[in-house]
Amino acid sequence: MATAPDARRPGPDGPAAARARLLAAPGPGGRERRTALSALTDDWLAGLFAAAGAPAGVAVVAVGGYGRGELSPRSDLDVLLLHEGRLDPALPERLWYPVWDSGASLDHAVRTPAEARSVAAADLRAQLGLLDARHVAGDPALTAALRSAVLADWRAGAPRRLPELRELGRERAERHGELSFLLEPDLKEARGGLRDVVVLGAIAASWLADAPREGLDAAALRLADVRDALHLVTGRATDRLALQDQDQVAERLGVPDADALLRGVYEAARTVAYASDVAWRSVERVLAARAGRGRRPYRRFPFAAAVKRGAGAVARGAVERRPLAEGVVEQDGEAVLAQGARPAADPVLPLRAAAAAAQNGLTLADATVRRLAAECRPLPVPWPDEAREQLVTLLGAGGACLPVWEALEARGLITRLLPDWERVRCRPQRNAVHRWTVDRHLVETAVRAAAMTRRVARPDLLLVAALLHDIGKGGPGDHSEAGETAVRGLAARMGFEPESVETLAVLVRHHLTLVDTATRRDPDDPATVEAVTKAVGSVPRLELLRALTEADALATGPAAWSDWRASLVDGLAARAAARLTGAPGGYPGAAESEPTAEQERLAVEAARTGGPALSLSAGGGAAASGAGPAGVRLLLAVPDRPGLLGTVAGVLALHRLAVRSAGLRELDPVGAGPVLLLSWTVAAEFGGLPEAARLRSDLRRALDGSLDVARRLAERDAAAPRRRGVPVPPPVVVVAPPVASASATVLEVRAHDAPGLLHRIGRALDGAGVRVRTAHVSTLGAEAVDAFYLTDEVGRPLCARRAGEVAAAVRAALG
Repeated sequence: MATAPDARRPGPDGPAAARARLLAAPGPGGRERRTALSALTDDWLAGLFAAAGAPAGVAVVAVGGYGRGELSPRSDLDVLLLHEGRLDPALPERLWYPVWDSGASLDHAVRTPAEARSVAAADLRAQLGLLDARHVAGDPALTAALRSAVLADWRAGAPRRLPELRELGRERAERHGELSFLLEPDLKEARGGLRDVVVLGAIAASWLADAPREGLDAAALRLADVRDALHLVTGRATDRLALQDQDQVAERLGVPDADALLRGVYEAARTVAYASDVAWRSVERVLAARAGRGRRPYRRFPFAAAVKRGAGAVARGAVERRPLAEGVVEQDGEAVLAQGARPAADPVLPLRAAAAAAQNGLTLADATVRRLAAECRPLPVPWPDEAREQLVTLLGAGGACLPVWEALEARGLITRLLPDWERVRCRPQRNAVHRWTVDRHLVETAVRAAAMTRRVARPDLLLVAALLHDIGKGGPGDHSEAGETAVRGLAARMGFEPESVETLAVLVRHHLTLVDTATRRDPDDPATVEAVTKAVGSVPRLELLRALTEADALATGPAAWSDWRASLVDGLAARAAARLTGAPGGYPGAAESEPTAEQERLAVEAARTGGPALSLSAGGGAAASGAGPAGVRLLLAVPDRPGLLGTVAGVLALHRLAVRSAGLRELDPVGAGPVLLLSWTVAAEFGGLPEAARLRSDLRRALDGSLDVARRLAERDAAAPRRRGVPVPPPVVVVAPPVASASATVLEVRAHDAPGLLHRIGRALDGAGVRVRTAHVSTLGAEAVDAFYLTDEVGRPLCARRAGEVAAAVRAALG
């Protein structure tokens, strides 16, 4: 037999020659090629092992990527020569020299099983490599025993080693960045790359947690295929997809161009990154439950049982759940569906769950998102009011929106809500100034805009414009012009009224106008200011455009915004505002339409009985039952008296009724004294609405003093569990210029909406001794934008000093 000579110097039909021919083949990579390369390498090393005359009790073991059978053209051969303790010192050289002579890159070690386990215990990376150990040649029992021991060690030490592994991942992400946003990504080491795929396998091997598997294998396959093609194009063992190589890699893979190549890479990386996030959250929950066992008995359930029920599932009485919104609760640090939630009958539920999660600093459980994607029907067109409000609330959460948005996108819910989103999803921006892909830049702009909602009267329009300002980059032509067309359709789909649709279209069309004009034109030239005023048309739109300009630049990258640019933009905006002063649309007017027959009836009843008269009816986008979270119309007539606004708002807060919008006006229907008419849209925070009779009874008790609303609210707040929430800008309380009203002082309040907000404002106004003649309250997403028309005791506007004192009192009440 000529086995040994052929193994050392393989002929044209030997495994080494076949391996060399495969490496030199010009075709694309792919799983079949990697498998074939691994099999040929196995045959080659087995032949070398036989030719070297290895004794019994020795084995060749493939580890790492070679152990997984995933050899790329220029991959290292990670090999362990395993022995029982007595080994001819010349044997390793007889094995390794032919490999070195072939030019293959070899990473080798010679150890006993005990030594291998000892090294793995001290070196986490070595332990990860051994988790993929696979027998190649020699004594299979030796390899099998090592595999069993290493897996047992890994599972026993997982509570200690998994946190260490996660920290290594964080450090790696800091060094190499996020694969799905890099123009020259490292396919292996960047977050969402092939290294994270290996880590997910290690987490699964621990038996403590697992990652969602949908799409994960396909994503890993795509990244590995691109890496193969990169090796073949460059002829080097590189993992960085450099700009100069992208066209050739795309051509080798049969992809239309480099942009299509990057989009595919980004999509795969996002799948891996999302799976990693879900898996690590599962690990944290399991480890926290183990650490707290004995202190938190309601968390005592085996991980296997939790997996069987599915993430987010609950055994009755076993897990603590706290309500967040209608159909949504918090469990184990995630937002999940309530037990009574019915996604198939509630198309707004995905947005409501997302908004509730983001506003409370949580993310959506993956099982919840999968169920929403599978069961929820598409939203009707136009959207119900609640859907639009929940989208704005989600965006208004700022940075807390990002993980929730990623969860929705991972399961296809974003493109279901906004079909135009598909054109910009994962689209690269080949511009050194931009840090993000187009879609992530849009979300990042909304995150920046969330910190600017106090600057504008319509925070909802600012946030939606931020989300959609570059939506035109998905098509041909000027992206601002294309975006204007797209946003008109999207805004109408969302149910915005025509005036708001037009405002959004103007903002998208001109989102670059302020910064381009300020930096390229003479600000002192009247034509420059005229161009801006003609584009925006009003002061409120100018305020929105100024905030959008800054948010867009900050989300682009550090080079896109500076103090110098800000000063130029502010100067131009100030000149344009001066030109536009006096244009309509600054403040809500105090003029009221004629009262309806229902309003007149309630006012007469309140004047006759001296007590509250109210009605609840479907309205404000609510379902016919009046119990939906979108809101119902509450009409309330009450004889005027001091402290009325704060008292009524407090009773509503006690009944967990959130105020979506509100109007307050004064009537004297029968000449028996003034009656205040409150026309509000309210919604139950959780569950159904209270009975009208019970609400009327509590209002009567609050007005006669037998129900201490402030004390009851304070007690409830003190007993409520603390939630993380999200940081929000401080409230803004300003006195409007006298031009806002000739007969009253207008106090504007812009604040993050919260239970009891209107109660606190009302108490502060009542305590200041002013009369609220008219009020216009709006809740736009998670932001309250309120205007109160105030007079003194005899019905005159407040003097400047007293107006400032009232504003300070309200500000203190909200602080």
